[in-house]
Amino acid sequence: MRTVTYGAACTLDGFIAGSDGAIDWLHYSRDVEEVMAQYWSTVDAVLMGRKTWQFAAAHGAVDDDSSGGSGIPEVATYLFSRTLREAPAGVELVASDAGGYVNRLKRLPGKGICLMGGGELASSLFDAGAIDEVSLNVHPVLLGSGIPFFRPLQRRIGLELVESRTIRGGCVLMTYRVRNSGATR
Repeated sequence: MRTVTYGAACTLDGFIAGSDGAIDWLHYSRDVEEVMAQYWSTVDAVLMGRKTWQFAAAHGAVDDDSSGGSGIPEVATYLFSRTLREAPAGVELVASDAGGYVNRLKRLPGKGICLMGGGELASSLFDAGAIDEVSLNVHPVLLGSGIPFFRPLQRRIGLELVESRTIRGGCVLMTYRVRNSGATR
């Protein structure tokens, strides 16, 4: 079965962006590039909620050209939204039952699945037992407020540490396996 990993860079106080969406605190280095290149070689699908999609499109991380946009090149892109009526070409729009959809997607052949960005979609997928791993690149900065990595959950989620290592700039990369996902497998 495919693995869904929820991951992002976040601040030590748990934010993925400032209140105004600022990400100027992100630290980029050669080892971060290497970690990301290695990770992207293990996935062939990415999941995003509407807000993350719009943020990524505004910052050039996805192709949002309605005349033939393809999301993230070489990766199947799934956009979850109850308000959008259509997605760019090459991007699949999922309008309901995100948890059920992702649990079905996990049973299909393929590589890993990346859940990118904000916590609203992640909360619903945690509640559905669809997330298998949590990967954080914790940056040494406190924002005090902003867009949180985690939103309130319906239940406690047990985690098991798989990896923890320091990377340049004082960042700590941590990966946890979800112990009690609750998914029907």
